[in-house]
Amino acid sequence: MELLDLSRKLAVTSKPESVHSKIRFLLGGKTVVVDDVAPTRTVLAHLRESLGRPGTKEGCAEGDCGACTVVVGELCDGQVKMKTVNSCIQFLPTLDGKALYTVEDLRQPDGSLHPVQQAMVDCHGSQCGFCTPGFVMSLWSVYLAHAGSTASVAEIRSALTGNLCRCTGYRPIIEAGAKMFDLPGVKFDRAALTQSLQAISRGSSLAIEHNGRHFFAPKTLAELLKLRDAHPAATILAGSTDVGIWVNKQFRDLGDIIFVGEVAELNVTSKSTSTLTIGAAVSLTDAYVALKDIYPQMNEMWERFASVPIRNAGTLGGNVANGSPIGDSMPALIALGASVKLASIDGSRTLPLEDLYLAYMKSAIAPNEVLVAIDIPLPDPRQQFRNYKVSKRFDSDISAVCAAFSLQIDGGRIANARVAFGGMAATPKRATMTEAALNGQPWTEACARAAMAALEVDYAPLSDMRACSAYRLSTAQNLLYRFYLETRELDPLPASSTSVFA
Repeated sequence: MELLDLSRKLAVTSKPESVHSKIRFLLGGKTVVVDDVAPTRTVLAHLRESLGRPGTKEGCAEGDCGACTVVVGELCDGQVKMKTVNSCIQFLPTLDGKALYTVEDLRQPDGSLHPVQQAMVDCHGSQCGFCTPGFVMSLWSVYLAHAGSTASVAEIRSALTGNLCRCTGYRPIIEAGAKMFDLPGVKFDRAALTQSLQAISRGSSLAIEHNGRHFFAPKTLAELLKLRDAHPAATILAGSTDVGIWVNKQFRDLGDIIFVGEVAELNVTSKSTSTLTIGAAVSLTDAYVALKDIYPQMNEMWERFASVPIRNAGTLGGNVANGSPIGDSMPALIALGASVKLASIDGSRTLPLEDLYLAYMKSAIAPNEVLVAIDIPLPDPRQQFRNYKVSKRFDSDISAVCAAFSLQIDGGRIANARVAFGGMAATPKRATMTEAALNGQPWTEACARAAMAALEVDYAPLSDMRACSAYRLSTAQNLLYRFYLETRELDPLPASSTSVFA
């Protein structure tokens, strides 16, 4: 059913819950009920201050250091899904209907350590100990995912990209991640967890109120659209990976909050013969799994996009709607010709992604609209596509420059060149003069050099803590040249030539 028909048919019949609800979640296998709590109270604060669980630590309060890492379990299509998240930026109401695990839950019934913890002891993976609970929880998530088998060093390293340690140098922690599979195993009862989650499953939508501030968690698109129309000034909350920092570091008053994570229609990924559609509430983890299946060139970007806990909590729709000029997903999506679906109770519309951004942190989304989905065209056989990220750290760092290039080579000449950058302007932006220098030309070094020169017309980047203007422009030009080197047609050496590598 089209979004327009859906919004008109259901918005008049679906009414958001107006009564006060209580938050219910599982902790240590028991149901916790929370009433009369601020919508922006973090999971970390509640653990430490109200639930007597001080094992989880606050390091940075912005989702970077991983000292606050916990594991959340939820039902997805009837199956338990476990994921690490940063409790310092997750709001407590988003736990409703889920299961929360902290380092205290790993203690065995006889008081012994879990294999993850014992491996950390055996490998001397803990020194000052402050970061250790977060590392343990990240490793436990790997342990759960590889029950009865082992994980590769690459998988262990990837799982730890969101955990920082200033003592060990990481080697003993990675060794512990390998050794934990050699110790006597501990089974995790997923069947019991499934039953417990089903028991606390909410039939209606969550709605809480505290000191005049409301938190709504609608379950249908129709309900979401009606709430948005009634509360156009409310903060739309998805993964909280950015909004949580607004509260912790900028002390913003978010007013009313509408959480989109429970909206069924926004949690769907589908593929037609021409398009991949990703719902706005689909996590970055799941979105990039779908993306890299059709665009494997995005695999490195997927690995370097923030950290595993951030990707688990954050959403592609939130990254796109936020519109940060240094957001890593937008350049690639713009270069691929992606579009966004917006909806309100008045109907729906579709915009090319590059037209969504009007100015710095300002978008074309109307006050009563929400972002519903992102449409990404499937690859063209003639297409050459690459996506590059340059940052000070390889893992879990914000880009200085993020570049994406897409060319269609037809009859030896370039057609439909699309070039987009992040970190080069006030918004994620196409390089229109560079595209003009490419279109219709043979893909040669002369063409690449002309396009590199055109970048100076397209962008006048700023200098900031991540990079100066000259560095950004030079890097952008060099990335374009790298794209040329990786995608050019190489002529064979003449028969009389001798390779210098012979």
